Amino acid sequence: MILYGASGHGKVVASFSTDVQFFFDDNNGIELFAGKKVHLYSSSISKNELIVITIGNNEIRKSIASGITHIFGTVIAPSSEIDASVLIQEGSQILQGVIIQCSAIIGKHTIVNTGASVDHDCIIGDFCHIAPQVTLCGNVEVGEGTLVGAGSTVIPGTKIGKWCTIGAGSVILSDVPDHSTVVGNPGRIIPQNRL
Repeated sequence: MILYGASGHGKVVASFSTDVQFFFDDNNGIELFAGKKVHLYSSSISKNELIVITIGNNEIRKSIASGITHIFGTVIAPSSEIDASVLIQEGSQILQGVIIQCSAIIGKHTIVNTGASVDHDCIIGDFCHIAPQVTLCGNVEVGEGTLVGAGSTVIPGTKIGKWCTIGAGSVILSDVPDHSTVVGNPGRIIPQNRL
């Protein structure tokens, strides 16, 4: 396994992934990270090894994924609890203490971070980040590229659109349109300034 991203999130993933060979990173000033060698990305280096992009920013992760020629793998912390019916797609990362209940779907290159709970029949899109201690109740849908901030709760059956930001500690009681920023308890949409 190769991890792309020699930074904090990469260090966390490397701490429970025993088969990490080395890191790729765009910063050519880093030679060693978390006890592993760091290389600039090259499609010819270990081209048969699986790779996971360990960068928390959804937009950056999507941009990097578009230029990768390696085959994407997944990483799942041994302390997570995942029902056998859950579908976890390529490039995704399930961290320590995560619980994912039956019939949930985790999209490509999505991070479900420490201690998050994803209940039955949730659908999480590609390039999402479900931050630490988030609770997604049953039948929640989260659109592509959305960040659900630490400690947030989303009630059953709620749909969150694409490329949204849900502020830390928010409680989402109703559907959220694409490209929205929501904060608070109860969650409210922050108006966007338009020029």
